[in-house]
Amino acid sequence: MTEPGERRRRSTSTTTRERGVPDARDAARRAADALSELIRHRLEGVSAVCRSEEGGWSVHVDVLEVARIPDTTSLLATYEVELDPAGDLVQYRRIARYRRGAQDQ
Repeated sequence: MTEPGERRRRSTSTTTRERGVPDARDAARRAADALSELIRHRLEGVSAVCRSEEGGWSVHVDVLEVARIPDTTSLLATYEVELDPAGDLVQYRRIARYRRGAQDQ
């Protein structure tokens, strides 16, 4: 127990968790926000989120790159966005480009 006027120390894991990205939902949100600021395309959604070996996050974000009529011929792309453990953007790259109506192979 702490004395009056004395601050209680937090454990390292709690401090890291509060400053970092607590879960996949937050990682997806941060990755999508960071990517949209850089590429200026409309986001379609997040198709994958996983923790990296370094403790950060790898997120796949799908975006509309070229809108066409009919909509099934629009071009979409999937970007891989990497975040560090604090949730800051480390890098991103386009890993796929496809037509909306195309089936997965």
